[in-house]
Amino acid sequence: MSHQTVIVLDFGGQYNQLIARRVRECGVYCEVKPYTTPLEQLKAMAPIGFIFTGGPNSVYEEKAPHVDPAIFELGVPVLGICYGCQLMAHTLGGQVTAAQEDTAREYGKTETYYDTTCKLFKGLPEQGISWMSHGDYMAKVPEGFALTAHTDACPNVAIADEKRGFYGVQYHPEVNHTQHGVDMIRNFLYEVCGATGDWTMEDYKNTAIRDIREKVGDGKVLLALSGGVDSSVAAALLAEAVGKQLTCVFVDHGLMRKNEGDEVEAAFARWDINFVRVDAETRFLLKLAGEAEPERKRKIIGEEFIRVFEEEAKKIGRVDYLVQGTIYPDVIESGAGDAAVIKSHHNVGGLPDYVDFKEIIEPLRLLFKDEVRQLGRELGLPEYLVMRQPFPGPGLAIRVIGDLTKEKLDTLRDADAIYREEIAKAGLDRSINQYFAVLTNTRSVGVMGDGRTYDYTLALRAVTTSDFMTADWARIPYDVLDRISTRIVNEVKGINRIVYDITSKPPATIEWE
Repeated sequence: MSHQTVIVLDFGGQYNQLIARRVRECGVYCEVKPYTTPLEQLKAMAPIGFIFTGGPNSVYEEKAPHVDPAIFELGVPVLGICYGCQLMAHTLGGQVTAAQEDTAREYGKTETYYDTTCKLFKGLPEQGISWMSHGDYMAKVPEGFALTAHTDACPNVAIADEKRGFYGVQYHPEVNHTQHGVDMIRNFLYEVCGATGDWTMEDYKNTAIRDIREKVGDGKVLLALSGGVDSSVAAALLAEAVGKQLTCVFVDHGLMRKNEGDEVEAAFARWDINFVRVDAETRFLLKLAGEAEPERKRKIIGEEFIRVFEEEAKKIGRVDYLVQGTIYPDVIESGAGDAAVIKSHHNVGGLPDYVDFKEIIEPLRLLFKDEVRQLGRELGLPEYLVMRQPFPGPGLAIRVIGDLTKEKLDTLRDADAIYREEIAKAGLDRSINQYFAVLTNTRSVGVMGDGRTYDYTLALRAVTTSDFMTADWARIPYDVLDRISTRIVNEVKGINRIVYDITSKPPATIEWE
């Protein structure tokens, strides 16, 4: 089934992925394309609308990115955001200049006034906060455009030629700081472009399953299953599509959280697939013995994972297709176009020579993370897997500070499980974006009963974030922290002190190592 499509043309804006996510959230399929994409290629996608992103350039500069002016002759609506707005004005005969100190250079939250007779602002309040970030100014708007929003400093915050379906805003409706910004995008999609909202995960699932079956035929498929959200959803989708033709190799390195290996295996028991769980805890711990430096830990774990995967893949024999959990942000950030058939294993970092496959299947390459989670639910994956928090590839190896032993890992597993259980009991598991325990390498004196102890300090970490690029420490209520601390000290041997990390990112990182 083909979907109505909106094309987001990327001019280097920092919010390009966010714009695309907002469109998808409104039930409309979209793709991000570089501004250099040939017009014929864009036309072939039969878009119902274009959105031009922001960007760091000024449209009047000699080397500034531009579009083929013929894009405005296609009869397709256009929404220009920030640079995209100025580019549209510049291309259609307006004038854009650098803002002077006494004119409309604006940054940050700005009180904005809207003309609600304009389709873009239909049904919205006449006044609200918008997020500005522009140092250029439209000194002259093109012929046929009306001014549809203003601030105290700028008379042309938004412009519209409603006859042709062209709209421009100098602020960023895609960010949360702009009040009703998503509603403005939704108005553009439904009131201007005529969207019907035909982008759903159920439809995507059915279409993807059909396409995978057609591609694979009777071939063999191999997937390295980490237990993370992306690989788990990819595995579930392939399992639904090709069943026994799929082999999932789950390398259990002994560095996962409590019961996590069993949970991953149980989650895939419902599908009739070849599920191979490799108990590799002993060999990983032997390789890591005495190693305290975090980067060395990472390298050792990565290399050993490949060695185990090699050994298991040899047992399977010839494999026709290899599955990767690539998701859409990876595609956008790499600048890659549609993936061609990959014929050499060297295009996938670290894969062994003998895995002789003729193509890579990337069933999630058009989805954002939140859509991957939705797809997982459609496929019947349990909620604890679908909502699994970000978990470092080296697992608990970098949440145990210093050298690793099985005893330390088991201590951390037990403490972390109590932490996660109490956070869920308090109803905080959805509002805190990531939370985990760290077994520090610090030991201190304590008193338990009538005896002196000299045991480890456990650090608790919890953050709230929308993008994981920056994060704030979570304000967990004291009574919840008290219950967590009391339980861990009483129930987990080897810990006599609990501390809570109240450092944001930056200056800290989310993980400790």
